[in-house]
Amino acid sequence: MNDLALWQQANDSALIEHILSRYHQTHRMQLGGILPLAEKVAQVHAGSFPAELLPLLHTMQDELLNHMQKEERVLFPMILNGAGSGAAMPIRVMMHEHDEHEHALRQLHSLSNGFTPPPDACPSWQRLYAELARLAADLREHIELENRILFARTLAS
Repeated sequence: MNDLALWQQANDSALIEHILSRYHQTHRMQLGGILPLAEKVAQVHAGSFPAELLPLLHTMQDELLNHMQKEERVLFPMILNGAGSGAAMPIRVMMHEHDEHEHALRQLHSLSNGFTPPPDACPSWQRLYAELARLAADLREHIELENRILFARTLAS
């Protein structure tokens, strides 16, 4: 049984707690480490590091932190209070933002050559791309769990 199927059986409270601890906290920690590392690599390798990558990461951080805050302060409390389909508008907004996050992940993948550092990349550059790949995988899992389980179930109630 895959992870989504397991979470399909969980109640909303357990699922939201899992999202908060496994994804929201993780993304905050990931971004807290990735941004300084990316700034270091961009500065040291200014001639060869993709110039668009650092601004994209800053935008992603701002948008993801804002998105998670809206879920934590508005949407998740609505769901836990039994709003059901009354939460449709904020859910649509969150799903639209999920689409924007997916677009940013595609840009990140492209700019980083599929998270593959150049052959002569320093250890920091290699670590940066490995951490970006982890962030991307985690964010995709996070989005899928919310869209396919939590949001779908809430809208159906």
